[in-house]
Amino acid sequence: MAYDEKTAERVREVLSDRRDVVEKKLMGGLSFMVNGSMCCSVSGRGGLLVRVGAEAHAQMLAEPHVQQPDMGGRIMTGFVRVAPEGYRTGAALRTWVERGIAAARLKASAKPRGARKRKK
Repeated sequence: MAYDEKTAERVREVLSDRRDVVEKKLMGGLSFMVNGSMCCSVSGRGGLLVRVGAEAHAQMLAEPHVQQPDMGGRIMTGFVRVAPEGYRTGAALRTWVERGIAAARLKASAKPRGARKRKK
């Protein structure tokens, strides 16, 4: 699936001063990885998929132009899909991308699932 190149370029501008960003084609679009964790993704479906974290998920769904993302019938907790009206201005896009950066940073700092100590 193709992604919205104009939105991708706008996201690149927001992230241009960071050295820890990698772009990957994932989840039907172009994902922006920050320090190894997905920050946001631009798709052809319209809208921006943003990592917000499980704690902020319900709060972010209450924001205008935001909805629950559904990927192949699977609800994605910790992510929201923002309609283009929600990031029309540069300031609004920057706010959403910065939310994604903060959530990606938290994800990257969390312990890997298999890293727990085993009881002897």
